[in-house]
Amino acid sequence: MEEALSKCRVVLVDFWAEWCGPCRLVEPVVEKISEEYGDKLAVVKINVDENPDVAASFEVYSIPTLLLFHRGKEARRFIGYSPMLYRNITGLLNSYFSSV
Repeated sequence: MEEALSKCRVVLVDFWAEWCGPCRLVEPVVEKISEEYGDKLAVVKINVDENPDVAASFEVYSIPTLLLFHRGKEARRFIGYSPMLYRNITGLLNSYFSSV
């Protein structure tokens, strides 16, 4: 994850767990964003059960949580699933990429 943050202008980090039902709803959203913006951003998936220290270091206490980093800094945090999740994330991404 550190490498992605240092090399990529925009990084989307997905904190999830296998047992998490709402995480399954977020997964296709993250996959679609990765397919559509894959050449412009890095997507990092972090299993909180396997990486509890990483989750704690980013103060992730609920899952699913998506962190959107822009130029190495956390720009936005999305907690839980919403039908508007895709639109909210892509709206931010489009604003970042249009201001190149």
